[in-house]
Amino acid sequence: MVAKAVLHRSQLAKQRVLLVVLFFAALSGCTISHTQISIAKDVPQFIDDGDPVSLIQALRQQQHFVRHQSKPLKLGQRIYTAAMLEESLAAFAEIMERDISASEQDRLIKKHFTVFQADGRSTSKDKEVLVTGYFEPVLEGSLTRDPPYLYPLYAAPADLRTQTDVNGGKKYGRIVPEDGNVFRPYWTRREIDGSTILQGNELVYLKNRFDAFLLHVQGSGKIKLQDGETRSIRYAANNGHPYSSIGKLLVDEKKLTLSEASIPKIREYLRNNPGEMTRVLNHNRRYIFFAWTTENSPRGSSGAALTPERSVAIDREVLPMKTVAFLLTQRPVFAENGNIRGWQPMHRFVFPQDTGAAIKGSGRVDLFWGSGDFAEKAAGSMKQQGKLYFLIKKDIGEHL
Repeated sequence: MVAKAVLHRSQLAKQRVLLVVLFFAALSGCTISHTQISIAKDVPQFIDDGDPVSLIQALRQQQHFVRHQSKPLKLGQRIYTAAMLEESLAAFAEIMERDISASEQDRLIKKHFTVFQADGRSTSKDKEVLVTGYFEPVLEGSLTRDPPYLYPLYAAPADLRTQTDVNGGKKYGRIVPEDGNVFRPYWTRREIDGSTILQGNELVYLKNRFDAFLLHVQGSGKIKLQDGETRSIRYAANNGHPYSSIGKLLVDEKKLTLSEASIPKIREYLRNNPGEMTRVLNHNRRYIFFAWTTENSPRGSSGAALTPERSVAIDREVLPMKTVAFLLTQRPVFAENGNIRGWQPMHRFVFPQDTGAAIKGSGRVDLFWGSGDFAEKAAGSMKQQGKLYFLIKKDIGEHL
């Protein structure tokens, strides 16, 4: 009996060692770089001002996303496996689905969840983040190049290649046979739009050049064809060049003030200065390629279907995707003529389900507004200060 007990303890010890080895082996395949987040010192009231149906809809998408993940997440001094994060979301769902008051929801969240806060912009002492917006454009288009439909959106070209860099990231480029099959950067926006390099890869033609550029920035949209059919189009690939903001360019050149650097104002500036269009758009060397899709809702980089005013894009290298978050900011209020007549507080639970080339660091968050006129106006106007919190269920996670 003693020998069996000793053997049993030995086996348990081996199993524990094996579990530890497997756990940290899993970590070796994970990018543990969520360093721009810390335990919140000042915790807000967790009272949601949005539609509760959309909250549950976005939550279900987040749960589905996390359920199909395998890599762990590091926050503070704890490591959370995907199963732990799924447990955390389930605990949040249990509170949200109760028939209780908003104040009771707030109490339960504070009791059962650890609250982290994004460190925010480096220039902010109060951990403020810049909150911008994006939307799904609905644009008129034609499958053939007939005036005024002259500006193409392209499918991913056959010569676009990918390579993995030393950090595990993906690089886009092309193989140049006449240069010894060297991997070179892919063509820039100026080179593509100024030539016929991609002739034959056209998916659809739009009648407004700025609209085509805008779809590159938003990443997905809907196209109303001339026969009345509406088809969805989504991001397929990019040319590998970094994103550069044309709004920042116009501000730096004093063509617009910082407060004017919105989509409507940029559109107005280029309409009034058509000779500037090519130069300004080519400032952003990044180029997006598209594919048709039968899905009605756009999907974020996580694969989750985006929910208007609930899904956000963050920098996944420094902030956690597989969580529930809480956003404090302001939302625009429009007059009947379409102009902004004021701003009102906005405080709601949101879900990190997307990323963006322009969303870098812990001081940036991009809120998805949906599609339609209001979404376009709201997204184009958003440039507000805010604070971003992340919730993880207490008493889960492994100490480092």
